[in-house]
Amino acid sequence: MFWNLFSTGQDWTLTAIRIILGVVFFAHGAQKMLGWFGGAGLKETIRTMHEYIHVPIPLAFLAVSSEFFGGLGLIVGLLSRVAAIGIGFTMISAIVMVHSRYGLFMNWLGDRPGHGIEYHLLVIALVIAILVGGSGAASLDHLLYTAQ
Repeated sequence: MFWNLFSTGQDWTLTAIRIILGVVFFAHGAQKMLGWFGGAGLKETIRTMHEYIHVPIPLAFLAVSSEFFGGLGLIVGLLSRVAAIGIGFTMISAIVMVHSRYGLFMNWLGDRPGHGIEYHLLVIALVIAILVGGSGAASLDHLLYTAQ
């Protein structure tokens, strides 16, 4: 059963989905974890999540970690299903705790408070593709699965 986590085919579409989603979430996670790309860094991110949206500190750290390490896992294709689950739960939590009150659409012009859930829904759809299909071609998951 453990080896089923690594099962995947040679689908290049899944590879593209996995790598692009991984890069996006690694970048988001690096903002929150390391303060890269104009981000606040771990201490400030966790403080903000705890004080303003009342996320317990361990769960805030788990959310940041799922974005950062999940993104890395998706980029190289290692335990991609586990990474996708973490990112999916993070997106569902963001919808429930913050973004659902702002409707569907992102606030591209900044003329109203908050952002809607369209981005989160797209991420969840990509997560489902990875959960069902696996990492695709050119992944460490595929390499480990075929070597066993």
